[in-house]
Amino acid sequence: MPNIKSAKKRVLLSRAANESNKKAKSVLKTSLKKFEAAVAAGDAAQTDSAYKAAVKTIDQAVKKGILHKNTAARKKSSIARKMNSIAS
Repeated sequence: MPNIKSAKKRVLLSRAANESNKKAKSVLKTSLKKFEAAVAAGDAAQTDSAYKAAVKTIDQAVKKGILHKNTAARKKSSIARKMNSIAS
């Protein structure tokens, strides 16, 4: 545990940021898993709504700094390809 007052404050802030980042990552992973489940089920309507939710959470993760923009683009491209394969 740090002795300096400002270092103690930084520990508290980093803990709060860590919790926020964990939550955002968990929401992102959950939305991607829901999309994968919808693709596996083969239901086009459910896949479409899961796709929209997944893209939204990916964009939110980029905005919060959880994902790099290129990583997000790769993930969105990948799920778009999977969704289009269901539609075809």
